[in-house]
Amino acid sequence: VQLQASGGGLVQAGGSLRLSCAASGRTISNAVMGWFRQAPGKDHEFVAAVFRSGGSAYYTDSVKGRFTISRDNARATVYLQMNSLKPEDTAVYYCAADWGLILSSIRNRDAYDYWGQGTLVTVSS
Repeated sequence: VQLQASGGGLVQAGGSLRLSCAASGRTISNAVMGWFRQAPGKDHEFVAAVFRSGGSAYYTDSVKGRFTISRDNARATVYLQMNSLKPEDTAVYYCAADWGLILSSIRNRDAYDYWGQGTLVTVSS
């Protein structure tokens, strides 16, 4: 299984970006798909995840109301729409996937077996 993240870039505060994560090698319809981020000098932080096909989405508090995670199983792609971006959203964003993850572990980065390479999001003030 390979995950390819894309869509990062430089944006001004208040702007928007959409990240994409394309999976290959396995259908994602039964996978939990997540996004994490790592800001300079900080540990990985859970951002959002969507449970298996038809399941609910979960967000860290700091992005609720601004970010939306969605999935397109036919395209084997998960998206993270990021609106009203803030300088504190600056980080490398990673997508992750797991086919056996349980709901209680959805925010735990160690619970995900597959990771993309990361895409840099820089928000200027």
